[in-house]
Amino acid sequence: MMRGRILHIIIGMMLAMLVSMTSCREDDVIVLTEYESLPMLDRESPFAGFYLLNEGNMGSNKCTLDFVDFEQGQYARNLYAERNPNVVKELGDVGNDIQIYGSKLYAVINCSHKVEVLDARTCQRIGQVDIPNCRYVAFDGGYAYVSSYVGPVGIDPNAQLGAVFQVDTATLEVTAEVTVGYQPDELVVQDGLIYVANSGGYRKPNYDYTVSVIDIATMTQIRKIPVGINLHRVRADRYGKLWVSSRGDYKSVPSRLFVLEKDKRTGRMEVSDTLDIPCSEMEICGDSLYLYSVAWSDISQENRVTYGIVDVRTGRLVSDNFITDGTETDIEIPYGLKVNPENGDIYVTDAKNYVSSGNLLCYGRDGKLKWKVRTGDIPAHMAFLKKTN
Repeated sequence: MMRGRILHIIIGMMLAMLVSMTSCREDDVIVLTEYESLPMLDRESPFAGFYLLNEGNMGSNKCTLDFVDFEQGQYARNLYAERNPNVVKELGDVGNDIQIYGSKLYAVINCSHKVEVLDARTCQRIGQVDIPNCRYVAFDGGYAYVSSYVGPVGIDPNAQLGAVFQVDTATLEVTAEVTVGYQPDELVVQDGLIYVANSGGYRKPNYDYTVSVIDIATMTQIRKIPVGINLHRVRADRYGKLWVSSRGDYKSVPSRLFVLEKDKRTGRMEVSDTLDIPCSEMEICGDSLYLYSVAWSDISQENRVTYGIVDVRTGRLVSDNFITDGTETDIEIPYGLKVNPENGDIYVTDAKNYVSSGNLLCYGRDGKLKWKVRTGDIPAHMAFLKKTN
């Protein structure tokens, strides 16, 4: 009888130990980081590598973080969970942007209404900033500027105006908020001003068509620039021009690319050119603007996928495909784009069916595939990590 009692106690202790080993996150099993060798090694690069944020399908809470290690020639899959075992629900629902500023990594988690802040070297969590329906982030002078749809997620003809939040990167406190257009997306900082692309996507078919201009010194919206409907991306080239993409209305108004530059008479940004080039994502490297388009049609119920390079000096399409070996046919849905400014490598992500693992593909400057690796679900946003001195 005593032996049976002792055995019972031992079994109970063993079960308790097993539970404690697998229940650091409210009985959720912690998924360990997976490492995969890549056919590359670049210890001479000024970059240690780059992070890749996988969005994860909306409502699935499957946003994850991967890392391409140039020095070790490795791909690290799902870093956040292992590095932060005590964080409930891990990164959250829908990763919408990722940027590095100073020593910190900022991940904008759209449907979890927060910006996760991590140590850029260790990937360990520092804190979070609560911002409703947050979208993209830009930085200037020790502050982060985060665009926000503000209202709940969903199509609504009466959806409210969006906003840009100013966050102190030292304290992670929101220090100011300014109302802009409807459903603001990407934003850039230039000459003491923030330019924000307003989409109005929730108010379909009554899209917004403006770029809001915010004066940083006063954190006020000083004007709106009429551009085109359903705006999305905005990037600055080295000549002071802004490149803004419009998604159109998916019916009669196609996706286009707009160029904004300062009017010589007024000194204010205005539309100077309209290019009939569809654009879903773009990346400027030197004088080349790399882009791809996944143009959905509500009429045909199909996507049309294109790739290209635009010369930012002339506004001319100099290549109708930056992939030269025919492997673009293996990409189901291009979803992310990044160019290495040091060696010209082009990184394209493939979201595939949106509900399972995607791919990251690396192309050389010549447009030929160098390697491909499996990612998390819906790989989308990338940020280079510089080496320490």
